[in-house]
Amino acid sequence: MMEFLDMLLKWIVAPTVALVSYMFLKQQSHETHIAVLQAQLTLTKEAHDREFKEMRDSFKHVFTKLDNIEQALRS
Repeated sequence: MMEFLDMLLKWIVAPTVALVSYMFLKQQSHETHIAVLQAQLTLTKEAHDREFKEMRDSFKHVFTKLDNIEQALRS
């Protein structure tokens, strides 16, 4: 009985525990990488939104100047 238990621990339980702990560590690593990628995506999106708003404001400013020039030429 002890030999069977010893063989069971060596060839089934120990490798299973090692595999589960390896998978757990990989999962934690993947979760960290995903969190970093999500943070980078958020920062990139915010920067893009900010640049888009600045560009929209610049276009509004240019069109306002063009309207003023057109009004001055019509007067």
